[in-house]
Amino acid sequence: MDHALAWQVEQACLNAWPALRSALHGDWLLRFGDGVSRRINSANPLHPAITTIAPQLDAFDRLYRAQALPLIVRLVSLLPPQVERELDTRGFTAEGEACTLYRDLLRESFAAVGPDVTITPCADAEWLAAIARLQAQSPSHASVYARVVEATALPTGFFALRQDGRVVATAYGVLHDGLVVIESVVVDEALRGHGLGKRLMTALLAWASGQGATGACLQVVTDNTAGRALYAGLGFDRELYRYHFRRAPTK
Repeated sequence: MDHALAWQVEQACLNAWPALRSALHGDWLLRFGDGVSRRINSANPLHPAITTIAPQLDAFDRLYRAQALPLIVRLVSLLPPQVERELDTRGFTAEGEACTLYRDLLRESFAAVGPDVTITPCADAEWLAAIARLQAQSPSHASVYARVVEATALPTGFFALRQDGRVVATAYGVLHDGLVVIESVVVDEALRGHGLGKRLMTALLAWASGQGATGACLQVVTDNTAGRALYAGLGFDRELYRYHFRRAPTK
């Protein structure tokens, strides 16, 4: 495994889906996002030298309780087994495994983006309304989602694919240190299986390559068979690492 690349991708993914509030605590980044998305409501490791978590758990628990949130640890497979054993000892349960996929962009040329795909540097009202509809977001979820993408500090492209003037697929890409992180790939459920996701992703990769990105990465739930098949067909055939969440027992 290329550990340097894996940790570079991990940092890029943290930046591509920012928390609304955060706190550094030793070797960990505590992220808070008003309860929407475990990724931005969990404690995240910052580097490969971490060998323990037990001494920090009580302090983490107090901080999350102060935000009326459960303590969730996002445990990446890049850490030594000792960290997971400590969580097992404290009764933390496991949930939500995902894998991190990578592909090189240097060996392929991409066709120009078609007229059915639009790209904007910010998530405008139409794009946000479209993804809220496609994901069936509740009003509170939609509000938090809009604040999260607005908080992204790095160069970003928001992609919308239209049919008959209506947005039927969305995604966005965030540029970080020669990488593009791909987020929020959503296709209208009634139109899945018609190649819309592939067309949108191809446009996003073409844009990223034109912006100087030499690699692309994304994170997908491990049991998302359809999503993983789409990404494999687009060259995401290298798995760098996995992560899952460990939830503190209810007191």
